[in-house]
Amino acid sequence: MIENIGGDLYKSWNDDQRHAEIGKLVDGYRSGLPFKILLQMATAIAGSPEDAREHLSSLITAEERHLIVSRLKGEEQTTAAAFLM
Repeated sequence: MIENIGGDLYKSWNDDQRHAEIGKLVDGYRSGLPFKILLQMATAIAGSPEDAREHLSSLITAEERHLIVSRLKGEEQTTAAAFLM
């Protein structure tokens, strides 16, 4: 249930609205939002992991993506690499 929070609402948004909302999540991550929540919410808003990856790659510089992946460990690092690299 919690994985689908807002799912119906996000489907009604256009790509610009999704991009802006994911941008807010990226800002939240930079301010302390857990990475796992960033990925879960970005995926829900974008509609798929592939679309979330596209939004995240345009919102986070390559250098910052590399730093994020290198800071994480274990499964989180693997997930981050799949989304950001």
